[in-house]
Amino acid sequence: MYLSKEEERILNGEEGYVAQKSMEILTSLGDIYGADKLISISSCQIAGVSYKTIGDAGLFFISEFSKSSKVKVKSTLNPMGMDSSGWQRMGIKKEFAKKQHEIIDAYFKMGIDCSCTCTPYLIGNRPNCGEHIAWSESSAVSFANSVLGAKTNREGGPSSLASSILGKTPNYGLHLEKNRKAKVIIDVKVKIKSFSDVGALGNYVGSIIGSKVPYFKNLELDSDKLKSLGASMAASGSVALYHVEGLTPEYAKAIDDDIEKIEIGKEEIEESKCKLSSSDDMELICIGCPHCSIGEVKEALEIFKKEGRKFKGDIWICTSRYVKNELERTGVAQEIEKYAKLLADTCMVVAPIEEMYEKTATNSGKAAVYLPSLCKQKVKFGDLESLIKDFK
Repeated sequence: MYLSKEEERILNGEEGYVAQKSMEILTSLGDIYGADKLISISSCQIAGVSYKTIGDAGLFFISEFSKSSKVKVKSTLNPMGMDSSGWQRMGIKKEFAKKQHEIIDAYFKMGIDCSCTCTPYLIGNRPNCGEHIAWSESSAVSFANSVLGAKTNREGGPSSLASSILGKTPNYGLHLEKNRKAKVIIDVKVKIKSFSDVGALGNYVGSIIGSKVPYFKNLELDSDKLKSLGASMAASGSVALYHVEGLTPEYAKAIDDDIEKIEIGKEEIEESKCKLSSSDDMELICIGCPHCSIGEVKEALEIFKKEGRKFKGDIWICTSRYVKNELERTGVAQEIEKYAKLLADTCMVVAPIEEMYEKTATNSGKAAVYLPSLCKQKVKFGDLESLIKDFK
């Protein structure tokens, strides 16, 4: 891989230990994946934030980096393991909270925006079409590539942090136009309406195509549901880019040759929904994986108002701090809190909910995949309105 003289100096340690280690990470990735060079990026989204997932070893790594480095590009964080100010009402233990705050403090010292969210594009970290970035969270990567038309691979926590420090990333994978072409056409023969429909569709597609780039026909989805679609495909497979005919920015140039075609109807959607459920009961309902937009929270509020207040367990709505602050400013948060806990900075997957619950319900295809393996949960999957009716 070609390195400029400046990059060689960094690799040789002439710009300090952290810069050298960051360059070692990026050049190693570049060598593994056949990158020809490093390219400049405009922003980073960094994973490896929750104490639940990175533990003391991760905390030590980040703390060492924070002693002598600052980021060079706009950088935001993935969700942490708790609401930074409301962790006690989540049932989080003090020792966990202490460690979590230490992680955030270390990132803050590096000049990183510590707005912890998997939807950075809703809080100002929104790249333009064609911009090269280095993002790590799977749903954020999918949205950036597919809906915004930016260019990123799915980075790991260390590589996204290294990119934020150097302002560079290896030039391979989805940074290259040739790798952004569709490999399979998904012809949807059933009307996709609800978030659970979208989650089931994404789960089914991801499970059968793996890492291929799909091209969807006959889909009419708003940006919130596109967000959910990408998240679900990334969880069940490893889809980092998709195209939707008439909706996403690169669809018109996404297909070159006669490629594989798959039809999906009602039977496949129902089959996927059944596979995502492992329980008929629930102790907790969680939505916001990926983090809820303002519109999603308002939609949930209307459902709560319609069904009333007498629920037999807890309800979590997960969102970013920015969205929560805006909802508080407009009075929506205060209304939501009559029915559910509006949580910022975290989500049900990276929070230690296994210490408090065993059966969780969700309308998120992504959460339904990860909750059993990462949180030891039995999952009830379905529309929010249906779940609420069963929760009274």
